[in-house]
This record gives sequence, structure tokens and C-alpha cells, in this order.
Amino acid sequence: DLLILIEEEPHPELIRDENDLLYNLLLTVPQAALGDSVEVPTVDGGKVKVKIDAGTQPGKVLRLKNKGLPSINRYGTGDLLINVVVYIPESLSSSEKKMMKDIKDAENFQPSTSVKKKIFNKFRNLLD
Repeated sequence: DLLILIEEEPHPELIRDENDLLYNLLLTVPQAALGDSVEVPTVDGGKVKVKIDAGTQPGKVLRLKNKGLPSINRYGTGDLLINVVVYIPESLSSSEKKMMKDIKDAENFQPSTSVKKKIFNKFRNLLD
């Protein structure tokens, strides 16, 4: 019998979960609020463009079908799961602070009931 060993090298940005690949996409507040088009790495060393909708919330998971790893023992390919994370600046200039204070109490910057409920349910499911 011939024994073949395959060594898997970790990818610097992608995390393997069976045949799926996970990627943490770090967006800025304006990107998440306004929407954007971003590039995400793929396992073959390339990149794929992903459209970010305006109002995308942190914790949203985008699924790119068949962009994961091929199955060894069966047919099919895993997916690339993109976990959206939003970067909040750690320090602000005085003009940036003024902009944030100007919009802080604006109605559109208050979370809606549906978003609050969605976040609460997601957190509750983590504990189950």
C-alpha cells in the first residue's frame, strides 16, 4: 500500500473550519454605514470582490458559496464565510470629535428595535 501524506500550511488570513474558510473583514465605520466594495483573500492566493451593503452591522456573516476547500472524501467544496467587524477609532482629533458629537444624537444613529432584537437573539444563541 502506498501512503501519501499531505501537510497543510496555515493561511495568514483564513481560518479553516472543516471545508469552510473563515475570514474576519475589518471595516471602517463609514464603509459599514455607506456601503463599499472590498477585496477578500481566497485560498488560492487570489482575491474576490465583495459588495458591502449600506448599513451592514458588525457580526453579519457573508457567505461565498464554493470558495472554501474541496472535500477529500466526497463531492463539493466548502464556503468562504466573511465575518464583518467594524473598527472604532481609538483616538480622535478635535475635528473628528466634533463630527461625532454632531451626529451622536441624530435619529439615524440610534439602533432600531429590530437591530437591538437581532443582536440580543444572536447573543442568547451563543449561550445555548
